Amino acid sequence: MEPKKIKYLLNKRFRSFYPVVIDIETAGFNYNTDALLEIAAITLKMDESGWLKKEKTFHYHIKPFIGSVLNETSIKFNKIDPFNPLRGAISEKNALINILKEVKKKIKLEKCKKGIIVAHNSIFDLNFFMSAIKRNSIKKNPFHTFVTFDTATLSGLAIGQTVLSKACKKIGIYFDNKKAHSALYDALKTANLFCKIVNKWKKLGGWPIKKNK
Repeated sequence: MEPKKIKYLLNKRFRSFYPVVIDIETAGFNYNTDALLEIAAITLKMDESGWLKKEKTFHYHIKPFIGSVLNETSIKFNKIDPFNPLRGAISEKNALINILKEVKKKIKLEKCKKGIIVAHNSIFDLNFFMSAIKRNSIKKNPFHTFVTFDTATLSGLAIGQTVLSKACKKIGIYFDNKKAHSALYDALKTANLFCKIVNKWKKLGGWPIKKNK
């Protein structure tokens, strides 16, 4: 006999926040001055049995904004050549508009109130993301401006690891260190990690919360 399926609305799971996994690669650590070079975003969905899964993936190579700083150390680390024509890079504004347009549609569809960024060491991605939105004068930002879900913190609690590669391996997600520091690869692994942790908590009986009679 099949287990009874219960419809869990995503808007009830995270206080009406719609989670979107974001990973950003940059040319430094100063979100006001250093170039944003690559961004990946992954929307999530919840099936009828309440399990969280990846949905759509968006990935863009970004042209450094005019006047931005390109730190040689950072570029050597992430191995991104900002001026390689084969990157097919687009402007920050176009990339952000494409991502935000899809997030707004998903927020409406899921009857959520706001988007919320899910990222590994999320303050880094949040600061660069919000700075780019401000720099490009984008008025309607669907994301919460300071609340995030940080998978470094969540994985530290759930499995005792905070480094993305180690957390993935500990929870049973394959991680290729040679592919790390690509926005797309890291976003996919972060999405898998977040879903695994949320679903593990559900499997252990932590969700839905049962009210005391």
